[in-house]
Amino acid sequence: MKAGKDKVISLHYTLTVDGEKVESSHDRSEQLWILLGHGQLIPGLEKALEGHEAGETLEVDVAAAEGYGERQEGQIQRMSKKYFPQANRLKPGMVTVLQLKEGGQRAVTVHKVGMSAIDVDLNHPMAGKALRFDVAIGEVREATEEELKHGHAHAPGAEAH
Repeated sequence: MKAGKDKVISLHYTLTVDGEKVESSHDRSEQLWILLGHGQLIPGLEKALEGHEAGETLEVDVAAAEGYGERQEGQIQRMSKKYFPQANRLKPGMVTVLQLKEGGQRAVTVHKVGMSAIDVDLNHPMAGKALRFDVAIGEVREATEEELKHGHAHAPGAEAH
């Protein structure tokens, strides 16, 4: 079966940026389970996986525009320290996660730390960067009705929600 929209795939990946390993699913030993076509992956990686089958390995180069986007100037925002659970530990250059009012999270980079406020760069930390993924596809299958309804894949043995 070939990977495509509304198919569930499992995969292991290693992400490198500028020749440096950034993260790998091998470090967690569990495969990543994805429902394709539902915005769970960056566009460039999702497109590259389409049409591939279980057991295949591939190297995928993703340009910034198809990854986390180009860096945008003017994205520095000053925020009260109260929005940062560990504000006193943050230093310029560190990446932290903000909880959004409308739900979800956003990764930001600390730009400057003041007495009562922190300036953060709202660009994603990987914005403007070319990404290299080494991917090994474990499984490709049809999504269940429940997965389609929920908009994400359920790994085998995962508890229902």
